[in-house]
Amino acid sequence: MALGFVFGVATSLPISAATTTRAAASATPSITYDATRKLFRIDTGEVTYAFGVDSDGMLQTLYWGARLAARDPLGPARVSPGHASFDSPGSTSPQEYAGWGGRITIEPDLKAHFADGNRDLVLHYASHRIHDDTLEVELRDIRLDVSVWLRYTTDPATGIIGRSARIENHTTQAMTVDAASAASWNLPAGDDYSLRYLTGAWAREWNLQTRAITPGATEIGSRRGTTGDQNNPWFAIERGNQWNEEHGDVWFGALAWSGSWRIRIDQDVLHQVRVTGGYNPFDFSYRLAPGQSLQTPVFYAGYTPHGIGEASRMMHRFEINTVLPQRAETKLRPVLYNSWEATEFKVDEAGQEKLAEAAAKLGVERFVIDDGWFGARNSDHAGLGDWTVNRNKFPHGLSPLIGKVHALGMSFGLWVEPEMVNPDSDLYRAHPDWALHFNDRPRSEGRNQLVLNLARKDVADYVYDVLDRLLSENDIQFLKWDYNRNWTEPGWPEVAPEEQQKVYVAFTNNLYDIMRRLRARHPGVEIESCSGGGARVDLGIMGLTDEVWPSDNTDPSDRLTIQDGFTYAYAPGVMMAWVTGSPNWVNDRRSSLDFRFLSSMQGGLGIGANILEWTPEENAVAQRYVAEYKRIRSTVQRGLLYRLLSPRDQSPQSATESVAADGSQAVLFAFQRQGHEAEPYPTLRLRGLDPKARYRYRLIHGEAVEGTPAEASGAFWMNQGIDLKIRGDLQAAGVVFERTGT
Repeated sequence: MALGFVFGVATSLPISAATTTRAAASATPSITYDATRKLFRIDTGEVTYAFGVDSDGMLQTLYWGARLAARDPLGPARVSPGHASFDSPGSTSPQEYAGWGGRITIEPDLKAHFADGNRDLVLHYASHRIHDDTLEVELRDIRLDVSVWLRYTTDPATGIIGRSARIENHTTQAMTVDAASAASWNLPAGDDYSLRYLTGAWAREWNLQTRAITPGATEIGSRRGTTGDQNNPWFAIERGNQWNEEHGDVWFGALAWSGSWRIRIDQDVLHQVRVTGGYNPFDFSYRLAPGQSLQTPVFYAGYTPHGIGEASRMMHRFEINTVLPQRAETKLRPVLYNSWEATEFKVDEAGQEKLAEAAAKLGVERFVIDDGWFGARNSDHAGLGDWTVNRNKFPHGLSPLIGKVHALGMSFGLWVEPEMVNPDSDLYRAHPDWALHFNDRPRSEGRNQLVLNLARKDVADYVYDVLDRLLSENDIQFLKWDYNRNWTEPGWPEVAPEEQQKVYVAFTNNLYDIMRRLRARHPGVEIESCSGGGARVDLGIMGLTDEVWPSDNTDPSDRLTIQDGFTYAYAPGVMMAWVTGSPNWVNDRRSSLDFRFLSSMQGGLGIGANILEWTPEENAVAQRYVAEYKRIRSTVQRGLLYRLLSPRDQSPQSATESVAADGSQAVLFAFQRQGHEAEPYPTLRLRGLDPKARYRYRLIHGEAVEGTPAEASGAFWMNQGIDLKIRGDLQAAGVVFERTGT
């Protein structure tokens, strides 16, 4: 216990696939306010979150952990005594949302300056309102007419809480926001915390990092204008030395923002841990005239006592059921074919028709033309911005090909990169001022292109109009929405100098608005978020798209690590994974078609190889895997994921298991990158099955050791396990377990 903040110790058992629904249903969400103790309490899922108003009027976190009994005592909030004269109560109290002012020396949630030169902002509790599953708390400055409304939302299925802030300037002078977070999450004092976060670069995204939390600060973030793959806006913090996939207290969260962002983890002089997330303050400034306001993104976070594996599964359920635009009606990802590897920029009607015919014979359900169908797009040097069909390649437009694809029983999709422009394009020649730039300064190109300034209304309107026209004039069901460079020279010279740094917020908000408008006008169209791979994957963009592209690297061995890291934060049901050619273009590694398919079947299955070059034998293998995938994809995309063997740190083995929500099916994928000294493949003990039910297994590919029973109880498969004959390099097996009864 520290400063009235109680650490939650859980004694309940892990939530299995069979009990998840019952546990969530019994945990009715509740938001209450105790006026006597000035205490707010949120009970949602299996979590209790509480904070109160101290005698100075500040909001202090009191508890965040396993759900408590209704009558368990909490609070009241007490002002910290501080630490000597150097660390005042304002800096050692676990504040819910701190302004930079008064006695504070910690990282604030909100820092601002005013036209009269004042930079002091002290936020006290003023009022609140509770409606349904939402709490709003108003903080006000002690002198100025400035309000900050904190918003708390709850998800009863997972206990994940969403927090955001709306900053309102009701004074008669301008207020400039220098830094603004969505929320701060406080953990109790302790010296045994460790942080997990995700790092990467193009073609090697989603590397899980672990480091001890020590006095001082750790920052992860992006200054790139968008999310970025160097860091991802997700974190997990574990306590103690015994945590693993199944055990240990884990606090975890993700920021729903696709622009420049920052998450900062501080351990103060009293060893209290504070996680602050929101806009990246680098080059940030947001001027609020009298009467104006700024709404922050949402920072979601949750808690589980059942290890990092359960934290991931909770995030997956939350994303599928709450974040994705279709939510409960979210469709299963269709088997997709993308023509890029077969043709690159050399697309034409006849060639695409041949590919569509070959794809349909494999059982593919969606056919997608990648780059090269528009404008003067014969390479990456020209054409971006000119979103009209290239009539040399498609003399009669796209309609004949779309009709052919539909007649073959597939939906149709197109690649677009609408936020970019090539200097060699009709759009740029007409509107060179539409790109991000500073006047009389260089314009640095990346991939021969510049970034359109979506913060401008005319630019945002243009992007919406051309996409709306494309979708209205063609029977298109899918857009692969790409974004292939970061910002440089992020100027917006058309507005006043004091307004120009709003570009970071306005650009992203307008991007979201374009997607919302397109989805409303074309509700049947699905969108994939892609950014040179996984450089724009976050809960903000996921709220407006149906799937994401985690990496341009499609090597099936590399993908084991990439996909493993991805699933710590994001659901396999939104992760697209393609079977491409061998040797792979990234590293010239050769692998079997079996290995490539099994690696890709752990997410949304796609095919990107030049299938016109496949032999009849390869076509037969592909047809069988596509058919098998359709039998298991509901479990893979919507089930509970268990990571059995980690591929991290170049581990030679990897294994994952997906379990249907009702426990009726489990799918096991096992891989060996490299055999070693005749060692047998490790025994795989399943997780998440009904221990009393009977399960019969069948092999998608591979072989079980002699003596493996055809059928056994869930308890048997989880405790005795299964041994597979996997020998040699780049070998794999796939096993399906079907419940037969009890």
